[in-house]
Amino acid sequence: MGLKAPKRYKIAFVAGTRPEIIKTAPVYLAVARQPDLQPVFINTGQHREMSHMFLNLFNIVSDYDLNIMKPEQSLSSLSASILQELERILQRENPDWVLVQGDTTSAFCGALSAFYQKIAIGHIEAGLRTGDIYSPFPEEMNRILVGRLSTYHYAPTQKAKDNLLNEGISPNKIMITGNTVVDALYWIQSQDKQISSSDISRLLSSNPNQRLVLVTAHRRENWEGGIANVAEAVVRLAKRFPDIVFIFSVHPNPVVKDQVYAILSNQANVFLHDPLDYFDFIKVLNQSLLAISDSGGVQEEAPSLGVPVIITRSTTERPEILGTGMGYLAGTDQTTIINLATELLTKKQARKAQNIFGDGFASQRIVQSILFSLGKIPKRPDDFDY
Repeated sequence: MGLKAPKRYKIAFVAGTRPEIIKTAPVYLAVARQPDLQPVFINTGQHREMSHMFLNLFNIVSDYDLNIMKPEQSLSSLSASILQELERILQRENPDWVLVQGDTTSAFCGALSAFYQKIAIGHIEAGLRTGDIYSPFPEEMNRILVGRLSTYHYAPTQKAKDNLLNEGISPNKIMITGNTVVDALYWIQSQDKQISSSDISRLLSSNPNQRLVLVTAHRRENWEGGIANVAEAVVRLAKRFPDIVFIFSVHPNPVVKDQVYAILSNQANVFLHDPLDYFDFIKVLNQSLLAISDSGGVQEEAPSLGVPVIITRSTTERPEILGTGMGYLAGTDQTTIINLATELLTKKQARKAQNIFGDGFASQRIVQSILFSLGKIPKRPDDFDY
């Protein structure tokens, strides 16, 4: 009789939005390199148009692809659909672990479904808090609920760990790993490829020294008035700085897209573009003088490249960026955005990347933690020291 093959522990990933895929991809790839582990990727398709684009970028083929998105879907309907599908999949796969990332509806439902099946849950990017359950909405409450459900908590920073400790989470269940977005960022920078967007490529090749500002907007709490205010501020900035091209990566949600195009489509030095793939996005961000964004990911990516970001929100769950010269809370007040942008665009300042959120090894720490919990290695990795 032949020798029995050693057990491979099954690690299921539940993700479906652009930021989740970017931040879980390095962990998935690190799991796939381990002979004792078998990754299973469940794409909820919460960002249907974008999820495949980003999975393809990292050469990840999803094992399950949920076709659950419908026009104008409520959070209740979305949550119910994800939970129903995940129950079937988790019962079939019976994974040893489920990994979720961040604060989306996919993350919350992934953790809740795993809890119902009594499966160990690892929370990537655990412990972020604003202190206001409605800002951002519903992400802040999603984070809190995932934190109560999770078995292991992968905090990106000491502040995030402190938040979890203050909520009564055992220190033995928390590890500071750094943020996996930095791992993804470094991976992207190591790739030898050309920008895929012909429009962006033409823009940058026509003037390699072109001054740029990158803009994004998508937060639900900014849908009624806030996104329009940001767009109006960009109009005024574009007129004030005619030598700068403002590249607006426009979210596909019609609530966002319609407002942005109505206000900005006729401004000569504003370049409206469908969501950039991650490689193109990082190339543009790296060349930008400034980012204006309500994205959590941009708050982490920009300082890693030495690019300041004006945060168009009233709160941030990443307070580490404030006071470093890399991040400025502006809300969606036009005057505040314009004054901050004007100051940053006219100030002579040496550009310096800051290691606020990670060193590029968060994924390895998470995988080592999983192996330690399974008894495959004798020592838990040390916390990220930054």
